Amino acid sequence: MRMGQSDRAIAAAKLMGRLKCAELRSIADERGWLGSGPLPDDAELAEVFGKNRDGNATHQSMSLPHEPQIQQWLDQGIPATTIHRALVEQLGFTGSYSSVRRMTQKLKSRHPKTTCILDFAPGDAAQVDFGKGPTITDVFTGKVTRTWIFVMTLCFSRHMYAKMVVDQKVGTWLACHRRAFESFGGVLARLIIDNAKCAITRACFREPEVQRSYGELAEGYEFMISPCPPRDPQKKGRVEAGVKYVKNSFVPLRGYRSLAGANGQLARWVMETAGNRIHGTTYQKPLTLFAETEKALLRRLPDMPVETAAWTRLKLHSDCHLRFEKACYSAPFRLVGQELWVKAGDTYTAAGRFIRHSGDLQVQRERRLI
Repeated sequence: MRMGQSDRAIAAAKLMGRLKCAELRSIADERGWLGSGPLPDDAELAEVFGKNRDGNATHQSMSLPHEPQIQQWLDQGIPATTIHRALVEQLGFTGSYSSVRRMTQKLKSRHPKTTCILDFAPGDAAQVDFGKGPTITDVFTGKVTRTWIFVMTLCFSRHMYAKMVVDQKVGTWLACHRRAFESFGGVLARLIIDNAKCAITRACFREPEVQRSYGELAEGYEFMISPCPPRDPQKKGRVEAGVKYVKNSFVPLRGYRSLAGANGQLARWVMETAGNRIHGTTYQKPLTLFAETEKALLRRLPDMPVETAAWTRLKLHSDCHLRFEKACYSAPFRLVGQELWVKAGDTYTAAGRFIRHSGDLQVQRERRLI
């Protein structure tokens, strides 16, 4: 105001609204603060502006008596809306939600969350995740397909493998892993993943239950499954950033004629654009860092490709058939009503039949010409 700015200009700078600015200007002009004299000190400002429009001292926040309880709930990760509802229902709180929100913001500023940088050796780990992909309309068939983008990011070099898929089923998850390992020419020592159902059947901090199919794949390729703790996605921040990079840099402003064509574009983009950019953290090209440092330290691929078999628990109905992938398969009548393990490998077709195998029911693979 002393420099001659109008109320409109001050409001446009988002410092305060025009009404409040006009009120402040009136008080400052009345006390002679807008001239060339010295600015008032903090004590004088507090004396003048520590009162409301009626001239009375401002009231303390109605949330102040409940500050310890609010802090305890905040530490448990409970949002402000739920805290306000609990205060009203349990403690008879009569204040507004805005009062609780201001209190939570003040408490969060006192105790900011801190993190640490995770370091990884070459060949040590990769992080895996899915992200929402574009909707593709096939120009030949007219079929509209919603897609997901599978991303595996190497933690050391930041080189990645990405592929568009149509679902997040177990078979898709396993097949993408195999293609990623083949793309890298080796296997990482461990994979850091989220708690997706295609990988983890029960999320737990200490003893998560791994999907049986994924466990077999890990044994075949000899890598360790390292799921993040529940509600802690920061442990796989590098693939989160990778998914965001693909969605923001590759997906927009492109024409997709088919899913196969989109995956062809994505593969070229990963090797040409993404792999040869200067990464914002390493300040090196991911593809160069991978080729020169990390690739030689990856574990060797198995001599024979690991079968990506998907296990599913299904109930045998009273007609001695169970239904898998919209097809019916028979099983012995003595197993009616029981839940059976069904194994479908990567060469599975709807022409299969069930046989006894190591105490489980397995889909017998058959190839036929149609």
